[in-house]
Amino acid sequence: MAMHIDTQSTAAHGDAQAGYDAPDLRVFVFALFFIFGGITSLNDIIIPKLKELFTLDHATAMLVQSAFFFAYALFSIPAAAIVRKAGYMRTASIGLVTMTLGCLAFIPASANASFPLFLGALFILGAGITIVQVVANPLISLLGKPESAAGRLTFAQGFNSLGTTLFPLVGSAIILGGLAMVDPATLSGAALDAYRAESSRTVVHTYIGLAIALLVIAGVVWTRRNRLNEEQEHSGGMFHAFTLLKRPRFAMGTACIFLYVGAEVAIGSLIVNYLMQPSVFGITDKAAGDHVPFYWGGALIGRFIGAYILTRMSPGKVLAGAATGAIALLLISANTQGAVSGWSLLAIGLMNSIMFPTIFSLASEGLGKRAAEGSGVIATAIVGGAVIPYLTGSLADASNSLHFALTLPAVCYLLIAAYGLYARRSVAIA
Repeated sequence: MAMHIDTQSTAAHGDAQAGYDAPDLRVFVFALFFIFGGITSLNDIIIPKLKELFTLDHATAMLVQSAFFFAYALFSIPAAAIVRKAGYMRTASIGLVTMTLGCLAFIPASANASFPLFLGALFILGAGITIVQVVANPLISLLGKPESAAGRLTFAQGFNSLGTTLFPLVGSAIILGGLAMVDPATLSGAALDAYRAESSRTVVHTYIGLAIALLVIAGVVWTRRNRLNEEQEHSGGMFHAFTLLKRPRFAMGTACIFLYVGAEVAIGSLIVNYLMQPSVFGITDKAAGDHVPFYWGGALIGRFIGAYILTRMSPGKVLAGAATGAIALLLISANTQGAVSGWSLLAIGLMNSIMFPTIFSLASEGLGKRAAEGSGVIATAIVGGAVIPYLTGSLADASNSLHFALTLPAVCYLLIAAYGLYARRSVAIA
């Protein structure tokens, strides 16, 4: 995407190749990463809640992630097209308003005690987050020097991890902490419907609070809509972005985003039920939910450390090393019991820390003015969060073993490690 900045105004100055000098906007983008990261991680908390309320098996419960992440497949390219026409800041406002609508859609879902309506609300919420993420990833890469883009994006992802660490902590207390000591499997008819409606209100109250906050933030962002004084390039149709897949480095990086998000979400979604197993921690769902922040907290710590490491080492080599570490931890967790099994699974968050921003940067390297188009295509691959978790849940049901189900995420990390080695050398801007 080509942009032109008026250096005589108070707006940020620079160009798409050299980057924009706008420190205040970097703070704004950090806030966006915090918000959409935190809301995404709440899925890990509502999965066991809805699984309990609607007596679902593992695969059906994973439809929560499928509904949410399927939005990336449908809205990423349109979001990139909106950026080209409306600019980064206006598009961010549109995304935040869409997220607000998704949060409010939890109200009818609760009133009707309907699992499909909950999935619909999550789909709308996912659509809004898709739009915001299509804006945030290339924007933070552009707000600074190109050579430090990988480290800057990793640092921004640290705020994403801060959100994914704090939101589940609060969500576990509010949502899982309010679980009634009633087994819904013993209820039927009107009694079951009443129980579901009453119990799901804790979920609704959480998302209503988020809706209010998002609407306020959207208003603030809208007041900054002319901050960059953007002039967008309009050549090419909406789907012209897919021509970037002819570049092997970009195409493989996009595939790795699919694998990474799928593996990360699958593991995060299994944590509560995994730790509840007698062979692991043997604890309650509330206590297991309180451990979810350790998974995302590992990513938080790793991203701030990784932002420094990536300035000293080849991003490709760092990616390969982190993916190899994730495989080792999965093997340990799947083949042990007790504390070793539980904590090795939670420690994978540390390995995940640098993966998304590093894969994104490696795939986007050399795109130049097509950075926003590339972001749209890459964001489409986040649909891996809809596919891999469902397949992992199906594998768990078929084998009757959550330990064995970890095989699929391990295969994803193996392919990511191979890409890191392939993309370890830099390329020139096209």
